[in-house]
Amino acid sequence: MQKSTQEYVQQARHFLREYTEGLNVRDLRRLFDQDAAHAYKVLTRDQDSDREPEDATKRFFHRAKIIFLGISYKLGPARRMLFVFCLFFAILGLVSPPTFEFYSDQASVELDFSPLWFLLSIGGLLWLLIVELVDRVRVRDELEVARKLQSDLLPDTSPQVPGYSFAHSYRTANEVGGDYYDFQTLPDGRLAILMGDASGHGIAAGLLMAISNATLKTALDVDPEPEAVATLLNAALYRTGDRRAFMTLFYGLLEPQSGHLNFVCAGHPFPLVRRAGGEIEELGTGTLPLGLRREVEPRAQSVELEDGDLLVLFTDGLPESVNGPDGDAFGFQKIKELLGTVGSPDRVHDRILLAFDQHIGHEPLTDDLTLVVISRTV
Repeated sequence: MQKSTQEYVQQARHFLREYTEGLNVRDLRRLFDQDAAHAYKVLTRDQDSDREPEDATKRFFHRAKIIFLGISYKLGPARRMLFVFCLFFAILGLVSPPTFEFYSDQASVELDFSPLWFLLSIGGLLWLLIVELVDRVRVRDELEVARKLQSDLLPDTSPQVPGYSFAHSYRTANEVGGDYYDFQTLPDGRLAILMGDASGHGIAAGLLMAISNATLKTALDVDPEPEAVATLLNAALYRTGDRRAFMTLFYGLLEPQSGHLNFVCAGHPFPLVRRAGGEIEELGTGTLPLGLRREVEPRAQSVELEDGDLLVLFTDGLPESVNGPDGDAFGFQKIKELLGTVGSPDRVHDRILLAFDQHIGHEPLTDDLTLVVISRTV
């Protein structure tokens, strides 16, 4: 049974809606400003960094050269040759169209093969785009597996501790992130509260986060005291041999009945305690992150959490995120202001993230963000 014209129109409309789903003017504008600038920076970072010529024509050819080399050297040898041949024959077909003449006794016929030549060149470039896209999809699938494995390392529920309430969340700037947090109830009833931020972004930070997770789990079994845990993690990170492999850490050991919190804060943003009366205190002292030096001397500190107090922990993705390339950072002061209004951990947590989302607007997340809010209600 043949379809009617109306059915074809409906199918076309459905396909168009599906194909353009999620498209908006903001993303189109970003494609030609931010994405273009980022692509140029990535493609040219390994090329000649000499000062660009002042003459506009020379500057154009200088940029064209380094973009060409940047693209070429990002491809494998075989794909690089295909890319060069396709560009060469496409340009040759436009500048000097190939023609063939056939002679007979009566006349001569000239055939212009430039359209075919040009189409073959475009076909080669499309094929190159397809195989590169397939590689990207395979990498994305592997990153999705890594993201799922990483999410399994993070808590999906709050600990059940009488007299305490929890709210927590985790956002990644890439498929794989470098932030880490966890809650572990020890055999003696104390609660271990961990939060860290691995250096870098993406896969490298994710691997460092996985190493830290395994080391911290072992450290809690060996000696859960804050100084011992920080020392063991520092040794594990330092042994990687990469001076870029370091991690900030807040580790606290909470005695639920008394509210006594013994902790170390190594290079991590200072957590905040909002007292029931409205006063706000910063926890921690300025120390280096773990993994930078062979020996560290982490100093444990302590604080008492009373009835109605709120403990707020976060990574630097919260205060340091900006609302544009040259915008203002969210800032620590803004976090303190948002703690001025009382509320449950869920309400405080959501209020902070709502203000954060309003601050950055439509800007993409440039750093991982972790937020934990804990309250004591005896």
